[in-house]
Parts: sequence; structure tokens; C-alpha cells
Amino acid sequence: MLFGANTVAIKVSLEGLGVFTSAFVRFAIAAAAISLWALATGRPFRLGRGRIREMALISVIFSVQVSLMYWGISRTLASRATLLVNIQPFFVLIWAHFWLPDDRFTWRKTLGLLLAFGGVVAIVRDPAAITAGITTGDAIMIGATLMWSFNAIVVKRVIARYEPFHIVIYPMLAAIAVFAVEAALWDVAPVGRIDTAVVASLAYQSLVTAAFGFVAWNHLLQRYGAVSVHSFLFILPVTGVLFSGLILDEPITLRILLSMGLIMAGLFVIHFRQRKTVETIPLSRNV
Repeated sequence: MLFGANTVAIKVSLEGLGVFTSAFVRFAIAAAAISLWALATGRPFRLGRGRIREMALISVIFSVQVSLMYWGISRTLASRATLLVNIQPFFVLIWAHFWLPDDRFTWRKTLGLLLAFGGVVAIVRDPAAITAGITTGDAIMIGATLMWSFNAIVVKRVIARYEPFHIVIYPMLAAIAVFAVEAALWDVAPVGRIDTAVVASLAYQSLVTAAFGFVAWNHLLQRYGAVSVHSFLFILPVTGVLFSGLILDEPITLRILLSMGLIMAGLFVIHFRQRKTVETIPLSRNV
């Protein structure tokens, strides 16, 4: 539920800060919090030999992914952005089929993909959205989600050689520098209105999802296993759409409900009672 509300928190922060300024502030706070946690728990920061090139690639993908995501959220509704973000697991299945030799399509995965992409069609072909001119934001969100899924595959191939928090902290630090440059170049008004809502939304994104979420998610994976934890992913689009209506007063149309139902069904089909244990990655960078 906490991860599902993150898109709404980003949307609120954009009411007071520029697109890339908001990303910069969020990840600067999150990086500081995670670094303090790593120091307090005695985790090593040193990368092994020959790891710089891999980490540089992950950092580039992550910087592009988050930049596109914040830009896309700024140009569409939070409810639509939430649904489009949550097609990430389905893109991962497609990448995995071609990049990971032991991860091929099954009838369950194929059915889940068809349901999920039916949800995408339902939302992007919404006549109201086309009239309102927010389909550009939808397209940017799909691009961001595609980058996120590719990042997941790259990380999945190399994560065994790293401390898990390395995959989080170093891309964050690189992205912070990228966001600072983007804010200087493209944020017309980097800082606008700073009020309680904006500050609270930044604290939520930085400390609740990016910092606490990292620790909590990995704890759940360690204690209960990937299959059990991922069985609950269908909650994310529900909470995102719900909070978009309750907090931002966005209209929850029949198209959005249809899209949400199809994406939830796809996640449910793929993950519920999946018997084969699959290697996974932490959602510590869930944005």
C-alpha cells in the first residue's frame, strides 16, 4: 500500500517544486537516509574489482528511468501514472524471455500479459484523456516503465555480486547529479510553493518508500520469500488509484476501473500460487 501511494506523493510535490528539482530533493534525502542506515548496520560501501562498468550502466538506466517517470507524472493524472507504472512486471517477463535462459513464457505468463496490456489499451484509448491532452504524459510513463523493466533485468543478472544496497545507493548518487543538471536546464521555476503538503509528500517519497521501503521490502523477501511477497503486487494499482481519488480528487472513470481490473488480474494470474521459486530483485528503487 505504501508503494502504491508513491505516485500520488510525487504528484503533490510537483505542485510546489519543478519536475527535476523534486526528483533531486527526494533522492538526496533518500540517499542520505540509506547511507546512515548502512553505516549504522556496518554494511561495506566498497565495490569489488571490475564492478564500476556494471554500476555505471545501472546508474545511467536508473537516471533516465526516473527522469522520464517524473516528467510523465507531471503531464498526466496520478491514477493513470500508477496504472502504467504497474505494467513493469509484464515488461520484465518479456525482457526475461529473451535475456534470461531459464525464464521462458508459460501459459500463465502469456495470459497475464494479455490481461495487462488489455488494461493499457483501455486507458490510453480513453477518449476523455485524448481530449484533455494527457496522452503525451501516458506515452512518457510507458517509456519510463520500459526502462525500469530493463533495469530490473540488468540488476537481476549481476545482483549476486553486490551487497543489495549497493544497487540502490550508487545509482541514486549518480542520478542526483543528473537531476541537478536537468533542474538547472529545464525547471522554469525550481521552487514555487513550499507548504505542509509539499514537505510531507517529499518526506513520504524519501523516507517512507525509498528508505524504509528498501529495508522493509528486503526484510519481507528474506523472511517470507519472493513468491509469497510478490503474490500481493496486485494491491499496488488499487491503492494508487484509490489515493488518487481521495487525496487529489481525480475522477475515477469506468475506463480507469477497467484498466485497473485487467492489470490486477494479470498480476494475480502470474504471481498467485506460483510454485516455481524465481530469483527476484528488491523494489528498493520503486518510484
